[in-house]
Amino acid sequence: MNPPTQFCCHICADPSTHICLYCTKDACDNHLCEKCGRCSDCCACEVHLDETHQETGLSGRTSAGATPPAASGDPR
Repeated sequence: MNPPTQFCCHICADPSTHICLYCTKDACDNHLCEKCGRCSDCCACEVHLDETHQETGLSGRTSAGATPPAASGDPR
C-alpha cells in the first residue's frame, strides 16, 4: 500500500494533503478555513483564522493581553 501523497501549501510550503475548494491550490491545515473550506487567501468568512481563538475565549485574555475589565474584580 502506498503512503498518501503530500504536497506543499502554496502559502507557507508546509506539507499539505488538502486543497482549497475555491482556487484548488494546496493548503495546509493552518491555512484552510474549517468553516468554508477555502485557503486564507480565498476565504470570505467574517471571522479570520487569527481571530477564532480570541472569540472562543480559549486564552481568557483580550487581544492586548490584558485581563478583561469584568474579570478584574474592580466594582466600577
